[in-house]
Amino acid sequence: MAASSPLPIIDGVAPSYLWLPVGEWPNLLSFLEQRFPAIDSATWVARMARGEVVDGNGLRLAPDSPYRRGSCIFYYREPPTETPIPFEASILYQDERILVADKPHFLPVIPTGRFLHETLLVRLKKQTGLADLTPIHRLDRETAGVIVFSHDIASRGAYQSLFQQRLVDKTYEALAPTAPQLALPLVYRSRMVDGTPFFRMQEVEGEPNSETRIELIERRATCSLYRLHPLTGRKHQLRVHLAALGIPIINDTFYPDVYPCKGDDFSAPLKLLAREIAFIDPLDGRERRFSSLRTL
Repeated sequence: MAASSPLPIIDGVAPSYLWLPVGEWPNLLSFLEQRFPAIDSATWVARMARGEVVDGNGLRLAPDSPYRRGSCIFYYREPPTETPIPFEASILYQDERILVADKPHFLPVIPTGRFLHETLLVRLKKQTGLADLTPIHRLDRETAGVIVFSHDIASRGAYQSLFQQRLVDKTYEALAPTAPQLALPLVYRSRMVDGTPFFRMQEVEGEPNSETRIELIERRATCSLYRLHPLTGRKHQLRVHLAALGIPIINDTFYPDVYPCKGDDFSAPLKLLAREIAFIDPLDGRERRFSSLRTL
């Protein structure tokens, strides 16, 4: 359950929060040391001294504050120094309820892991000053293209429901090997479940839960450009389906095989683009259609 923060957004970054679980610790610092072993005690003590760890009422917490299970604490993340991601997003559309961005490859949408300031959400908050900006669907870090944000809490649920009820028409483009053996267009279906390692998906026998329509746009000298219409929204669905057909997306380091992490190497982007999103606006009934200005 989300909680209302008593701490402000600083430089586009909203504070994190944590509901304290069932358990017994002599004080709050002891719990934080065990919960976040990568963060040393001195760091937590310094944060508390600056007033950057508070309870739900905004009261400062100290290292010897009692541990109160079921209460909520707020704090700011401090990830290691981030490598700047040298690509910029653009804003395609903005009104009083939504913002639509055109995301570059390599830029994560939301803070996660080693990424905080170098994320689309934080960059857009800094650029626009919209404190309530939130993405209403998913787009992988490796994928470029159109993504929709809400910045109006009252209408957010209506837009989220469009995606949950599959009332959004999403079109992607991908560069992959030419497949003369495939009769295109075709619809590919499979059952996808969590795979190994944890960040991958895999196909298994059983009732299909993923479906993609695949069309050929053009053949190029060394590959082909495909149009992809995901009729379901499974994690990595397009990447899994094209790999299963023997035409893995160019520069895919997850499918069909996992390659070592390239870290901050930006030289080989995944050739997958969220080209277009279209839907009927749930509030005014108008057709909305947004297209990426990027190319593969």
